[in-house]
Amino acid sequence: MRASDDSLVNTQTTARPLGGAPDGCAMQLALHYDSIPPGALCRALSEDLGSFRQFGQPTRELTTSFTYDGRTGSVPTFVNEFWTARQRQAHSLHEISYRACFKPQLPRFFIERLTQPGEVVYDPFMGRGTTVLEAALLGRIPFGCDANPLSLVLAQPRLRPPTLEEVGRRLQQIDFSSTGPMPQDLLVFYHPDTLRQIGALRKYLHARREAGVADAVDDWLCLVAMNRLTGHSAGFFSVYTLPPNQAVSVKSQRKINADRKQTPPRRDVPALILKKTRVLLRDCDAVSRERLEQAAPRSVLLTQAAARTPEISSASVSLVVTSPPFLNVVDYATDNWLRCWFLGLEARSVSLTVPRKLEDWQAAMMEVFSELYRILKPGGHVAFEVGEVHAGKTKLEEAVLPCGLAAGLEPMLVAINDQKFTKTANCWGVDNMAKGTNTNRIVVFRKGKH
Repeated sequence: MRASDDSLVNTQTTARPLGGAPDGCAMQLALHYDSIPPGALCRALSEDLGSFRQFGQPTRELTTSFTYDGRTGSVPTFVNEFWTARQRQAHSLHEISYRACFKPQLPRFFIERLTQPGEVVYDPFMGRGTTVLEAALLGRIPFGCDANPLSLVLAQPRLRPPTLEEVGRRLQQIDFSSTGPMPQDLLVFYHPDTLRQIGALRKYLHARREAGVADAVDDWLCLVAMNRLTGHSAGFFSVYTLPPNQAVSVKSQRKINADRKQTPPRRDVPALILKKTRVLLRDCDAVSRERLEQAAPRSVLLTQAAARTPEISSASVSLVVTSPPFLNVVDYATDNWLRCWFLGLEARSVSLTVPRKLEDWQAAMMEVFSELYRILKPGGHVAFEVGEVHAGKTKLEEAVLPCGLAAGLEPMLVAINDQKFTKTANCWGVDNMAKGTNTNRIVVFRKGKH
């Protein structure tokens, strides 16, 4: 049943700095979430956010206003550093490069507080699979969806990781001298011997897929190779280029080579795949593998638009954690053209249409929210991460609140994770124009119990 509009507008919240609880108090509160009735989870989350002081700063409580159906509403907004800004603080399986993705600490924060083990956690804009992997590692059932076919290639193998020994044996079985004609333009990135090895691996993986015998080890090789194609260190197959989450054009790489007076060195493709595999599997202990083995068979990973997912049953999802594309901020096709070549895909297949106008983006999000309302359990939640666009002038949390409300969801709060806490935060949130500031803005909705 849709929530009453009157109950969601003109919410009054006093802006006040909170003294906060002693260090560790919020952690202790989170440990007891599994004993809290679903209807009280958002109240507990609000209390947790308000008292959070794990990294030394008190939470600042503000309000975020929005307009819906000609009326003005507001929700409480909590600003703090809710998870660490330090690098590589999550499970090693997350260490895969992909543009425009959030840290694993974000979904973990909400999964731990708003779900119990065995419940379904869903990401309708799956990206590299951060939410689905973190959900599986936490003993939840991962569901994911993305219109970009690369997403499945990035996410699925990490739910079924092979052992280092299995990867080593498979690499020894591949004939890395067996290749066909290769695009000569790619020699701006690769030494001829390296390109030959890449081509041989590409040929092997394609043949396995065509024969219907590709297995989890093959999928893993594809994932790792795809993420070693280009980069800015000797750990990648290429000569020095841009970071691995985006591939420059052949023309741009020629200029980089000329400016740096560089030529592509020979790289050992199998050795680099094994090296990266060792890094990714670093944290795969018995507990991690057991949880992944339990989660993978029950996972649902889709390649299609998020606005229509009949494969997901109604009222089956406990929590949605996601971050949608932001007003054409990222050009996925240009960033991933080389990955598409390696997979045998047309680059246009990952050319996602993201509305440029805010009102068109809102209309697209309303369709997604309507589908999320259908699949959410009564009492389930959505944690919807949005960013600042147009140099911080457009704050999408204000635009997305009425989208969820129109679908029947109850706007509960906004959590702003500020990696450099600013004392000048005001009713608009945090000034993200300050140097060194990095924020995540998460709007939390709830589906009513009736």
